[in-house]
Amino acid sequence: MSVTSAPTPVTAADAPLPFFVRFRLKGAPWIPILILVLVLIAAVGGEGLTPHDPNGLNLGAAFKPPFWQAAGTYDYLLGTDNLGRDVLSRIIAGARVSAIVALYAIAFSGAIGTMLGIIAGYFGGIIDTTIIRIAEIKMAIPGLALALIFSATMDPGLSTVVIVIVLTYWTWYCRIIRSEVLSLRERDYVSFAKVAGCGSITIFFRHLLPNIFNTLLVLMTLQVGQVIIFEASLSFLGLGIQAPDTSWGLMLSDARQYITYAWWGITMPGIAIMLTCLSSNLVGDWLRDLLDPKRRQL
Repeated sequence: MSVTSAPTPVTAADAPLPFFVRFRLKGAPWIPILILVLVLIAAVGGEGLTPHDPNGLNLGAAFKPPFWQAAGTYDYLLGTDNLGRDVLSRIIAGARVSAIVALYAIAFSGAIGTMLGIIAGYFGGIIDTTIIRIAEIKMAIPGLALALIFSATMDPGLSTVVIVIVLTYWTWYCRIIRSEVLSLRERDYVSFAKVAGCGSITIFFRHLLPNIFNTLLVLMTLQVGQVIIFEASLSFLGLGIQAPDTSWGLMLSDARQYITYAWWGITMPGIAIMLTCLSSNLVGDWLRDLLDPKRRQL
């Protein structure tokens, strides 16, 4: 008579983690994610998190160096500019402008480019040719040229920056999404949907859009850094955000003439731009590897 022992129960602590969770925990870029979270917190908190008024003038404290230098003080951790404004407070306040520009510009350019890309890739023919030719004409026009045109017809500011970025970057989404849809439209489930009598709108939103969502998410993440640099470039040239609003590009423009003896005024916002853009690119690369089954490795 054989005696079989009861199976040992597997506790939650002993159970192996799912593959997706193991992969996510293994390759997550925690430092870039932390940097982006801090930027987001600064953008949401805004002036409520600043130790000083970002636009508060104090000529008696002008050109204070960072706290680790001899003449520095802990009242101004990253120093002050030529008007005595706290650099750290202005960097925190400028994060809100960068976040707002990135949010609106990526949302609108992504929506426009994605829908045009789906339409071009799905219908093909003259519709595809027309949309792609318009995109190619737009790509031949530099973004700064568009900024000059809009600055001559509109007041420079946040809305102008968003419009210029949307008109500049929708082509990027359009071309990449079109190439995805050209492959997806030949899949069996799209053919079955047509046979079942589904209309084009239903196929767009039920069958095509969910299958390009991963690509769209990676594109949006990678574009955050490009949008921030573009906004900073426009503000640096006087075509973007205008005083008394605060942005990182405007800080660079104000501090460039004092770089020889007040290096912190231009270095600190430059570091903020660099870390934010680098972090968004690293997170975008991680998402691309995470969402692509071919790139997953144990």
